[in-house]
Amino acid sequence: MLQALEQAARAAIDLAVQAGAQDVWTWASRERRVSFTYRDACLEEARESTSRVLEIRLFHEGRYAVHTTTDLRPERLRRFVAASVALTKLLEADADRRITDPALFAALPAGDLELVDAAIDARTAAAREEWCAAATAPAKEHRRLVSVTAFAEEGHALGASVSSNGFLGHWDRTSIWGGCAVTLRDEGDRRAQSGHWAGGPRLVDLPAAAEIGELALSRTAARLGEVKGPTARLPVVVENRAASHLLQQLLGSATARRVHRKESLYEGKLGQRLFSELLTVIDDPLVPHGLLSRHFDAEGIAARSLPIIDGGVLANLYVDTYYGRKLHLDPTTGSPSNRVVGAGSKPTAALIADVGNGLLVTEWLGGNSDGTTGDFSLGCKGHLITGGEVGAPVTGMNLAGNFLSLFSRLVALGNDPWPYTSIRSPTLVFDDIQLSGA
Repeated sequence: MLQALEQAARAAIDLAVQAGAQDVWTWASRERRVSFTYRDACLEEARESTSRVLEIRLFHEGRYAVHTTTDLRPERLRRFVAASVALTKLLEADADRRITDPALFAALPAGDLELVDAAIDARTAAAREEWCAAATAPAKEHRRLVSVTAFAEEGHALGASVSSNGFLGHWDRTSIWGGCAVTLRDEGDRRAQSGHWAGGPRLVDLPAAAEIGELALSRTAARLGEVKGPTARLPVVVENRAASHLLQQLLGSATARRVHRKESLYEGKLGQRLFSELLTVIDDPLVPHGLLSRHFDAEGIAARSLPIIDGGVLANLYVDTYYGRKLHLDPTTGSPSNRVVGAGSKPTAALIADVGNGLLVTEWLGGNSDGTTGDFSLGCKGHLITGGEVGAPVTGMNLAGNFLSLFSRLVALGNDPWPYTSIRSPTLVFDDIQLSGA
C-alpha cells in the first residue's frame, strides 16, 4: 500500500509539472478507523471507515495553494491537477512562498519509532465488544449506578510525501484507545460523573479493560457529595492528566505565524526568562511509540529534539519556512510533536502532603484564554487538600489570571508524566493562586 501511495504522489507531481507548476509537494495517505461504543451492557454503536486522500501543494512564482482530492482515478486526477495549477496561477504572488530548501530535509532520521503494531490490525469485532463489556463490568453492581459507557477505537494510517525537489518520506502508524465513563446517583437529583481512558500506537499501551473500568468507577465515586468550592487564595496542585490542557494553552501562541500576526504573547521575548526556572519543555519527535512521533514534519523538515522552554527561558518558537522568512528566523519546525515536560522527583501524594491545605484540580470545566496577552479564565473541579491529604470533592470554581504570572508561581513538579497525551506533563504545583467559588 505504501508503494501505491508513493506512486500516486509521484504521478500528481508529474502532472503538475506538465501543467506548468514551478514546484510541487504531494501527500498521499490512507487511514482506516474502527470504533465500538458499549452502553449499559449492550453494544450501542459500531463504525468502520477507510479514507484515502491526496494533497497537492503548488508553488509557482511566489503563488501558493493547497488542493485535496479523494479520487485517484487517472483521468480524474489529471483534470484535478490541471485545474489546481490553473487556479494557483491566478493568485497574488508572495516572494516568501517557496518550497522547502532541500538542506532542511537532507538528513532525515531513520530509526524505528515503534509506531506500528500488527496485533491491532488483527483485532476482531468480538475482541472489541469483549473489551468494552469487561470495562463496564466493575460499575455494573454499584448501588448508585445510573449509566456506564465504554468505547474501543483502533486505527491505521499510512502515507507517502514526495516533492519535486527531491524529498521522499513515508509514515505508518497504528493506534488503539479505550475508555470508560460512569455516572452515579448523588443526593437529590444530582449526578456524579467521571471516567478514565488510555491508549497509544501499540496494543500493550492499552491497559486491561477491568483496570480502566475500576479507575473510572473510583474517580466517579470520589465525586459523590461534591459542593461548590470556596473563594480563596491557595496553593493549587494540578493533576498530571489535567496539566496538559494548561500547557496546551500556554504554548498555543509560541509560533512564528502567531508572532508575525501580532497574536502572540511571546513576541520579542525569545531568550527571556518568562516562567519559573523549574519549567522545561522539550519538543521531541523521536520518542519511541510517542503519540506524535515522526521523522519529518509537514514541510519535510528533518525531525530533531527542540527545547521550547529551558529552565523558564523561552528557547525557541515553532518556526515554519514561510513565517521564518517573514521574521528572518531560521526554521525549526512548523508544528508540535511530543512535548515532554521536565519532571520532578516526588510522587503526587508527597506533593499533596507538602502543600498541607490547598486545591487539587482534576478536571477543567471550559473557559477561555487569549494567546495575545496570556490572560485566561478556566472553570475547574477537584478536591480540597486538607492536612496534606485529598479531601472533599468540590466543583464550580474558577481560576483566572495570566499564564506568565501563573507559571512564574510553579513551585514543584511530580515524577508522574501522563503518557496518554502528546504533552507529557507531570503533576504541577502552583503557589498562592486566587480561586473564585462560593
